[in-house]
Amino acid sequence: MKQRLVFPRQKVGLICVGAISRPQVLLHSFLLFTFLLSPIAAGAVDITQQLHRPLNSSVGRQSRNEADGLLRIGEQQYASGYADKTIASSLRALELYHSIGDLKAQGLTYNLLAKAYVQLGSLKEAEDALRRGLAIARDTKDFQSQIFVLNNISTFLLQQGEFAAAGKTVEDALAIAHNVKNIEGEGLSLSNLGLVTARLGDYNKAIKLYENALIFRRQTGDAVGEANTLNNLGDAYLASGNYQDTIATYGAAMRIAKTNRDRTNELRAIDGLVKSHTAVGRYERAFDLLEQRLALAKELQNLREELKSFESYAQLYKQQGNYVTARNFYERAIILARTLEDSKQEVQLLDQLTKMLQRK
Repeated sequence: MKQRLVFPRQKVGLICVGAISRPQVLLHSFLLFTFLLSPIAAGAVDITQQLHRPLNSSVGRQSRNEADGLLRIGEQQYASGYADKTIASSLRALELYHSIGDLKAQGLTYNLLAKAYVQLGSLKEAEDALRRGLAIARDTKDFQSQIFVLNNISTFLLQQGEFAAAGKTVEDALAIAHNVKNIEGEGLSLSNLGLVTARLGDYNKAIKLYENALIFRRQTGDAVGEANTLNNLGDAYLASGNYQDTIATYGAAMRIAKTNRDRTNELRAIDGLVKSHTAVGRYERAFDLLEQRLALAKELQNLREELKSFESYAQLYKQQGNYVTARNFYERAIILARTLEDSKQEVQLLDQLTKMLQRK
């Protein structure tokens, strides 16, 4: 069950939560990506001094325009999967926002940095970006943004396996959303609380939370959020063995995502449908879905998603006992892993292939 970091469209800010200030325990279970562009240097200048420094209006406008442009480029780079380029653009934008004393823009930039660092697996840097966002949020006192960024922190903690801290953090977000009657925030928080609950193995409670989240997400017309929650709900149904509701829920997520060109949720829904149809022996439908998945990956020119499609094909053929075809797809996936220079994925695929051949 995957969940993306979600950020508000306009406002940025958050409140301090104790969970994120815990002793560092994030690094031992991940291979961190060595990336030397650090946000520390960008935060070296006293923000209060920046806010009170007289600026030439022409220079200020020029800096803001340049920073806004860099941030837009960074967002596009992140959406295209270029996290390293996102970081470079964001750090430059951050310097400019510091120079003109725009706290909220700095917060937005730190949020983008956190997402990019998470994508690279650079968890120490991601946490640092979140900490800096926390400091800004204490100054801005923006309750709407607190809701969204607290959800991001919860997602981050959940990815580290810190379920209790993640649950407490998202409950704080839900309380704020309820108090200020922020419907969008309630939908997001309920969905993330469902995710935490599902990770703890209480699928019945998670299903109820997701169903409540859908009520709020549909009120706001948040199609991407609705598709994401439907995918979460499908995951919970799948884990509990309810294949009829699983297939219906993933199907609804896929239709909504396809209509809105939400490729992330569309691919995720297809993956869920492949698993659920395979579980009940509907192999022909599973192969049809994999064909759609591979076509979408090629349309997006996304080699990593092509690799995942080949691996899914290999596993499905292996399950049917067609080892010759399964081997062909494993080998195609291995070639893409080498192209992507993903040695970890390559080793895992080689291991799966070797074990399959040994069982023949």
